Amino acid sequence: MHSFEDLGLAEELVEALASEGFDEPTEFQRAAIPVMRRGNNLFGAVGPGAGTLVAYGSACLERIHSSYGLPGALVLTATTTAATALAESLGRIALSTGHVISALGGAWSHPERSDVLFGTPRDIQGAVDGSRLSLEGIRSVVIDGASAIEAGRELDATGSVLEYVSPEAQRIILSLPVTEPVRTLVSTYASKTVRVPPGTTPDLDRSEQGRKCLRFRITGQDKVEALANLASELFGDNARRIVVFCRSEDWAADVGDFLTLHGFPAGAPGDETLRIWLGVEPLQTREAVKSLGEPSHVCTVSLDCPPDVDTLHRRHGIGDDGIVLLFPREVPHFRDTARRAGYKVQPLTPPPSQIEGYVARIREDLGNAASRMDLAPYYLLLEPLLEQFSPQELATAAVALLSRAVNDGETTLTDLEPGSLQKPMESGEFARLFVSIGEKEGVTPGSLLGTLAGESGVDGAFFGKIDIRDTYSLVEVRTSEAEKVIKAVNGVSIRGRSARVDYDRSGVKRPPGHRRKGKKRKP
Repeated sequence: MHSFEDLGLAEELVEALASEGFDEPTEFQRAAIPVMRRGNNLFGAVGPGAGTLVAYGSACLERIHSSYGLPGALVLTATTTAATALAESLGRIALSTGHVISALGGAWSHPERSDVLFGTPRDIQGAVDGSRLSLEGIRSVVIDGASAIEAGRELDATGSVLEYVSPEAQRIILSLPVTEPVRTLVSTYASKTVRVPPGTTPDLDRSEQGRKCLRFRITGQDKVEALANLASELFGDNARRIVVFCRSEDWAADVGDFLTLHGFPAGAPGDETLRIWLGVEPLQTREAVKSLGEPSHVCTVSLDCPPDVDTLHRRHGIGDDGIVLLFPREVPHFRDTARRAGYKVQPLTPPPSQIEGYVARIREDLGNAASRMDLAPYYLLLEPLLEQFSPQELATAAVALLSRAVNDGETTLTDLEPGSLQKPMESGEFARLFVSIGEKEGVTPGSLLGTLAGESGVDGAFFGKIDIRDTYSLVEVRTSEAEKVIKAVNGVSIRGRSARVDYDRSGVKRPPGHRRKGKKRKP
């Protein structure tokens, strides 16, 4: 199956996909769309970059009718930002089918009446509990990025939403990586699922394994703009020719116009007068490169994340250098695809900075902070994020935030007193709370912090030391927020047990005027 028509999609949908630059289905789309169109439950061990949105989006648009009444398909995402971005992308495709797409959060008109609704599990649950949204008409529910939802501590809310949906409704669950809690979610709420790709890992192509190290650069900007900067760097490093792979002819034409406007003439493969070739068909492009007789001086660049192993091989099996431009959300899929293809991957060295003095100051500040400050409280705050991001990515994000703070406030870490960054956002003493859940229930400082902060709405920065004992835990929290945590969490089920939360009787002093329940003050 080499086209969306071969997959049986309606003509208007095929044309809409083509107008968005999707001419040929990816490996995942070829395997998943027929399964989804038949209404079967599906578990995809994939992430953004494999073509997930087009896969479940096109299947949903074919399976549900445009009713302008109740949502027929529901898509759960990790963040409101992701919900909005995905809804906008599918909305452009749905213009040809007449379906209404929207998301909870942001500027959307009557999202509860849309045909396909995107939202976070907590937002959807809140809308249903508040009687603002009905899920009675849902025929398909998609969980896009279950591991990211897990990292955001919303798997419980996901389960609650799935319980609102009819058991006959189709379940589509996508996750990369596949964690144990995600497997539990699938086995609990999605029976008889078809797994795509199958559970066994494909054999590596031994002729390619270890042959090349593929580099990548994560960008938050438009990839075409990032490509212009990359081209300048590569030519500065004496690259003779750059081959840029695009997913469609239209996109390649737009890329060529942008690069030419910025002084980098680009055109079709085979034109020896140009240093940048724009390839769409990898096999034809490879033949053009081979005709040069100098593949060792060619750098191949993927402007879009290779959706599968075959595409990665065809694009980057030539030349001595390969680079992939990625959005942050595409990194897990890229790493998994490269691993299955037998490639090693490494981040592309950042471009030389013209403000080396400033960079050196940032490095010095971070070194001083690591050696002078007690960082233990921050490990607890970072633990949930470490399930979603690598330490290097979090460190990079921290540097970005620090850079912004230095620019805005004209200060550095070395200007601060030792320990001053440990102060939460509000002054005041800590109160110590007793929580009747401990090590026996399997809680960790990170999971308990996530529950307390999530249930109470108190920012994690207001919590201090968390001490997990055998049958109970002791948690420090700002005195001003203690009552809020107690009222919100006391009686909530944690790890299957109803938690009792109160001030620790042997701990630090309670707020003035606080009275223990069941106790009377002595006269």
